[in-house]
Amino acid sequence: MTKEITKPRDWASHPPYISPPYRSTPLRGPTRPLIPLRQTLSELTGPVFGQDVMQPLDNDMTRNGRKNGEPLGERIIVTGRVLDEDGRPVPHSLVEVWQANACGRYIHVDVHDAPLDANFIGGGRCVTDADGRYRFLTIKPGAYPWGNHHNAWRPQHIHFSLFGPTFLTRLVTQMYFPGDPLLAYDPIYKSTPESSRERMISRFNIDLTEPEYALCYEFDIVLRGRNATPMETH
Repeated sequence: MTKEITKPRDWASHPPYISPPYRSTPLRGPTRPLIPLRQTLSELTGPVFGQDVMQPLDNDMTRNGRKNGEPLGERIIVTGRVLDEDGRPVPHSLVEVWQANACGRYIHVDVHDAPLDANFIGGGRCVTDADGRYRFLTIKPGAYPWGNHHNAWRPQHIHFSLFGPTFLTRLVTQMYFPGDPLLAYDPIYKSTPESSRERMISRFNIDLTEPEYALCYEFDIVLRGRNATPMETH
């Protein structure tokens, strides 16, 4: 696999470092051309993080933060496959997620005057199986205001962090939900080239939905190449 992951990343499918409608990017984006560094053995071969410290409830966010009851909101299943640039599964890879609660409130920041949920910490992780599949049980996150412009609201989303097999496959991205009307007004989502935006939107899957319990959204992630999932700039 080492030979394939050395292919150049298709930067045209990812958001630019500076996107003026996303108002914080001109303040922190690089203003000079980046200097590419030659890949060394450490970037080509590893490392893999976190597999040895997994806990049984790490991928069940409806229970891993529970104190005295069920978390509030709509239960959902989020699943999919992690793939390389040639469409092959990436097994035994760490996938981490974090999100707001059903009211649009993160446990670690006070960006939204909405209730915290004592039974929901909004974070989880798992390791992909032999077919590259991951699975989380969680609560559908709420939208929240974020102050980028007048009446700015972030669409419902879940943050993903993946290491893949090497440093070269490192990816942080966001998963959105189909049919969300706020996508049309979101500068973070719209900073991604139009041809790549759909790769960040999950698909509703009735076959993987658990009857009378939780709807399922499927989100495949490609770590590199022409069909790579766009990187998060947030």
